[in-house]
Amino acid sequence: MKQRSQFLTRGLKMAGIFMFLALFSTVFAQEAATVAEEAPKYASYDDFTASSGFALFTVNNLWLLVSAALVFLMHLGFATLETGLTQSKNTVNILFKNMFIVCIGILGYAFYGFNAMYPGDFNGWFAAGSWFSVDNEDVTMVTDLYNNYTWWTDFIFQAMFAATAATIVSGAVAERVKLSSFMIYATLLVTFIYPMTGSWQWGGGWLSSLALGGTVDGEPIGFYDFAGSTLVHAFGGFAALAAVIVLGPRLGKYANGKVRPILGHSMPLAMIGVMLLWLGWYGFNGGSVLSADPRGVSYVFVTTTLAAAAGCIGAIVVSWVLLKKPDLSMGLNGILAGLVGITAGADSVGMGASIIIGLIAGALVVLSVLFFDKIKIDDPVGAISVHGICGIWGTLAVGIFADGKSFTNQLVGALAVSATAFVASFILFTVIKAIMGVRVSAEEETEGLDIGEHGNEAYPDFTPAHK
Repeated sequence: MKQRSQFLTRGLKMAGIFMFLALFSTVFAQEAATVAEEAPKYASYDDFTASSGFALFTVNNLWLLVSAALVFLMHLGFATLETGLTQSKNTVNILFKNMFIVCIGILGYAFYGFNAMYPGDFNGWFAAGSWFSVDNEDVTMVTDLYNNYTWWTDFIFQAMFAATAATIVSGAVAERVKLSSFMIYATLLVTFIYPMTGSWQWGGGWLSSLALGGTVDGEPIGFYDFAGSTLVHAFGGFAALAAVIVLGPRLGKYANGKVRPILGHSMPLAMIGVMLLWLGWYGFNGGSVLSADPRGVSYVFVTTTLAAAAGCIGAIVVSWVLLKKPDLSMGLNGILAGLVGITAGADSVGMGASIIIGLIAGALVVLSVLFFDKIKIDDPVGAISVHGICGIWGTLAVGIFADGKSFTNQLVGALAVSATAFVASFILFTVIKAIMGVRVSAEEETEGLDIGEHGNEAYPDFTPAHK
């Protein structure tokens, strides 16, 4: 116990040092608010509210806030899905991790990530700073910066995306990861690594001006990722793959050279989780229009819905053929695979193409889950397959189905972000493993992380029957 306490103390100290560095960097950051010369100017906020454009601005701003709330709801979906697909003895642990991730994701993004990702003091690869110095009474933040929504609305919407990237890893490492180690890992991943790769595209970095696929009217085509098939989902999926490799499989999962299924304890919870995620995706993709434009939002809603439905059907058919029985968990992951696949091009691919993208994503997720099991990569919820593999597929699909997009650029962008996420995650998890360990003991894993890590149970009335 003494040694374990020392390891925990070291880990907390390391987290404190990184947080201090993040805060320290904000002192020297430049002002994040930039004023576009061509934007309309108002002498005061009252003048702006009286202008003809204020009503439209209000509607746009409100839609983005509603979208942020829908993306926030996705965190409940992730928690419920992961809980349902894992054993009941680890329920409290999984819920705790998901609760922590959304909170630390918001705070880390506030202290450092938002301004590092955009629109900060950007140098092409990395940036530093915070938006705390923005004056709430400064009318330029609502009229000059984006014209559709306030600075604060932009932050809360993007903070939900940041937290999602770390949540993806939670499911892949479930049922055997040490809580304190995961908390430090998630904090550093969402605060420092995710904003770096995100800035390459959404922050106006090198991916946004990529010219390998040619130019249009003298301007580079660039990499395109509408709402984050690569920047959020593939990032999280390949970060999860690295963590799982370092962590190793659950006890007994691959005993005697065979794959032993470790069944989830509640398929109703898993079903609820997926439906919550599907609902939240309307904010994820619909909000990425960045306005309440009727044509844009409705178009994205339909492509998103068609891809999700097609993903489910694709997964059902392929899993039924390969496994000889219709598998509910595969169908649920097929829905998510379709959603991840369409996210990169929801605004730019046709309706028929969205169905094809979803069908292929649904088939891919089944094949990917079986492949990772075959090579003994243990992912209890299929997060690597859903988010990593299907995230890359969705990004490449933009280069295939969308007009004016480059397959070469899409390939380079997807590989660059995925490889960076994998390498950074592998190094980070390996360092934490060397300092304080990343895995619970065999005894604790057998008894359940609820008792070992938290000292309580999710279903105490049913424990005797379960054991």
